[in-house]
Amino acid sequence: MAGGKSAIPIRSREDIGQMAVVGALAAQLRRDLGRRVKPGVTTLELNDFADDYMTERGAYPAQKGFHGYPYAICAAVNDCVCHGLPNDRPLRDGDLVTLDFVVEWNGWMADTAWTYGVGQLSPEHARLRAAAYRAMMNGIAQTRPKRTLGDVAEQVRLIAETGNYGVISQFGGHGIGRAMHEPPEVPFVGHPGKGVRLREGMVITIEPMLTIGSPDIYMKEDGWSIMTEEGGWAAQFEHTVAITEDGPLILTK
Repeated sequence: MAGGKSAIPIRSREDIGQMAVVGALAAQLRRDLGRRVKPGVTTLELNDFADDYMTERGAYPAQKGFHGYPYAICAAVNDCVCHGLPNDRPLRDGDLVTLDFVVEWNGWMADTAWTYGVGQLSPEHARLRAAAYRAMMNGIAQTRPKRTLGDVAEQVRLIAETGNYGVISQFGGHGIGRAMHEPPEVPFVGHPGKGVRLREGMVITIEPMLTIGSPDIYMKEDGWSIMTEEGGWAAQFEHTVAITEDGPLILTK
């Protein structure tokens, strides 16, 4: 889920080990959700599956109740960029749906999102989905000590340029650990060498959002769903990543 300046938490190896446990739970849920994404399924059904999945394993859907958000997951379909509310509209062949959720377990949190193709995607939307995944992974490759968040943003820009995609600037990643949103804010529009310098022990989310056409957005009347102004479809992938001396450690892999 996307998120003042205050101290950036630095986690110990033991802390990161605890976060890896909840990250693995999030990754398994993400895979199980993916197997259920198909034409005719509703995002409300996917939400209920995720809610039960977490509670049955002694975890909690951290988004539920966050600023009054009523669901266990966010479900963004087609031109919805993020924070879409699960509903009873059946998914259709060719849709793109991004499922985003935060798992809390033993006081630690992990955040992940994935854009799934429903049935057979058009070539245009398959390319968007592939580009969004590459943007995340190329950004993650920059999450090393002494690199900057601007270095991450530059990799996102380079991927977006290959398909003339928009990059959402109003929502970004964030630190995560004991709380869902911790410092630093992680923008995906920036300049190499600029922004927060990464240090061993930081844990952040890398979650760029790419759009076909303009990245201009608006919020629907429901007070949550963020939509593209021009109706271009969006895709987003997200991992929770720990910065280590050996490079990025993807906790939600």
